[in-house]
Amino acid sequence: MANFSSSPGVKLNEIDNSFITPTPVSAGAAIIGPTVKGPVEIPTVVTSYSDFKNKFGGSLTSGSDSYSYLTSISAYNYFTEGGDSLLVTRVTSGSFTPATSSIILNNQNITGGVQATGSLTIAGTFGRTVDDEFQITVGSTEFRFIAADPVGGLPVDNNPLFFLSTGSSTATYLDNLVAKIDAVNIGVNATDATTAIQLTASAAGIAGNSITVDTGSGTTFSDVLTLFGGVNGVGTSNAFTLETLSEGIIMNSDGTHNSDGTLVNGTKDNIRWEITGTNTDKGTFNVVVRQGNDKRDDKIILETFNGVSLDPNSSNYISKTIGDQVLAYDSSTNQIDITSGDFPNFSRLVRVKSVDSPTLDYFDNSGNAKTAFTSSLPVSGKSGSFGTAIGDNNPSIGGANFYKDINTQTQGLIGTDYDNMINLLGNVNNYQFNVLSTPGLTNDNHTSQISSIINNTIERGDNIFVMDTVDYAATLANALTQAATRNTSYASTYWPWLRVQDPETGKLVFVPASTMIPGVYAFNDRIANTWNAPAGISRGGLSTVLQAKLKLTEANKASLYDGNINPIATFPKKGVVVFGQKTLQKGASALDRINVRRLLIDLKSFIGQIADTLVFENNTITTRNKFLSEVTPFLEVIQQKGGLYAFKVIMDDTNNTDDVIDRNQLVGNIYIQPTKTAEFISLDFIVLPTGAEFPA
Repeated sequence: MANFSSSPGVKLNEIDNSFITPTPVSAGAAIIGPTVKGPVEIPTVVTSYSDFKNKFGGSLTSGSDSYSYLTSISAYNYFTEGGDSLLVTRVTSGSFTPATSSIILNNQNITGGVQATGSLTIAGTFGRTVDDEFQITVGSTEFRFIAADPVGGLPVDNNPLFFLSTGSSTATYLDNLVAKIDAVNIGVNATDATTAIQLTASAAGIAGNSITVDTGSGTTFSDVLTLFGGVNGVGTSNAFTLETLSEGIIMNSDGTHNSDGTLVNGTKDNIRWEITGTNTDKGTFNVVVRQGNDKRDDKIILETFNGVSLDPNSSNYISKTIGDQVLAYDSSTNQIDITSGDFPNFSRLVRVKSVDSPTLDYFDNSGNAKTAFTSSLPVSGKSGSFGTAIGDNNPSIGGANFYKDINTQTQGLIGTDYDNMINLLGNVNNYQFNVLSTPGLTNDNHTSQISSIINNTIERGDNIFVMDTVDYAATLANALTQAATRNTSYASTYWPWLRVQDPETGKLVFVPASTMIPGVYAFNDRIANTWNAPAGISRGGLSTVLQAKLKLTEANKASLYDGNINPIATFPKKGVVVFGQKTLQKGASALDRINVRRLLIDLKSFIGQIADTLVFENNTITTRNKFLSEVTPFLEVIQQKGGLYAFKVIMDDTNNTDDVIDRNQLVGNIYIQPTKTAEFISLDFIVLPTGAEFPA
């Protein structure tokens, strides 16, 4: 009611009922398992399957065939079914390190060094016969010069970088060879001394002492010269050093080049770098990260960082722009620590390991580039690869333990390889997710790890764990035995195993149910709500599953459901369908159903986020009403959408008495009646005689 003064008049009031009820911060799924590549033991969020492949890879070669980890198949299915966020945690066995690569300066920035040299006499008819080869190896790159037929024919048994016309004499041949070497920048200078060729490393330093020359013809070649006498000068030859965020030997792309500029060791999973746009006036250049298997004339650019600088005082300092932090798991604190570096990693693929030639305050007081620094910038157009990484978990026997052969060893790993990350994901403050899976671990073979996950899940209280009971070869009875050892509403399990098509290799493979179930939850949440059952023909269909290992009978389904295992049934014209939604809780209550457990997870998440804003606020009617004004509309929406039969929220003087307030506490009681799903439907068909009346 308006408050009028003592004199007549009109009172204008504003009543704003348009406040939008806040929605909870959503969390996606989480998965722990091996991947082809990626950061080791660093939980990383991906938002699409292509994002997953860029960071963690798709398929790998083991033995003489290609395979995919269950982690990859699960990620594909999850995003296919509508998932939008997946926390991926890669686990490995043994030591893994990133690959590194140093970017060379424009001017080697070396003083007082000596170049390596060598002289080779070309005698006889060498160089005047088709297939005669002269090869110079600089670093890891081979430069091959092969004599061609005078009438234009080319050798068919070689893949040279450069062809030479055969000369009528040794001198002519040498002229041709020197001209070819001078025509390309290979890091070696050549001069002709009538019957000998003089080679000199382009740059001073001991690196030139590893430059070698081979000669030969056909299939017979021999080392004939190694340059010598190179001495390092004073200074550094590197502008900066990059390091891959992904770890393992799969990231090593260094090696020889093919004639089209491809790297012999370049793959779809590793990377290479290129420098472009070097500008000495501005002191900037571009860093391009390319896919390891691209070509000189067909580049696959993954990332580009434009206009970066080596000046630590610049806003576009390369370490700031790309990032330079090293993250690692610390078992003593059970956290991911920053072990080195000052700037967060903005690149998805690399970090700056070091800036070896910083150009501090690149410009003088007049705004001109300092001459001493202009030569510190890397060469535009130069590219390079990465190397020295270690670590490989591929099973020694091709295909072993990848799919249905999983037992105590899973995909090249053992259960204890998962322990660190199981412990880490127990940290509810640092990592948010609503469903967790570990395809490859089973309760039968990895009891300790499953126990730890379930304990963490109960302690967190904000997600549900999808557990596999047994491996592929086990029976229904084995699955029931394993399910009986667990009793919690924070975990669910499904059976049997499922046959799918590997999205990367096209193979038909069997996978444990937990590989597919997060995708079912994602589909359910996309077309309905978390408080709807992720089961049945409408929301439990497994669209990417070709068949179940066993076509369940009614008796099979009854046995499984009685044992708290959700059956995966096969229906004519409907396909493979999740046909149960029980948790592993033994006692009969609302929480023995997945939809109710997930509803409670959602409610606790949202209401907990509201409660966080009240900490340190005064315990007054205003504070309590603020809580009620946000929680009540949210619960009303859930009730309207069919998630609750009824609810009541109390936060007033009845539960916030004087003694409660004196203890600096704020108390609220939230009563809910979750809706139940119709899982057992009875339909009676009653046949009446002619003329009988139907019941009213």
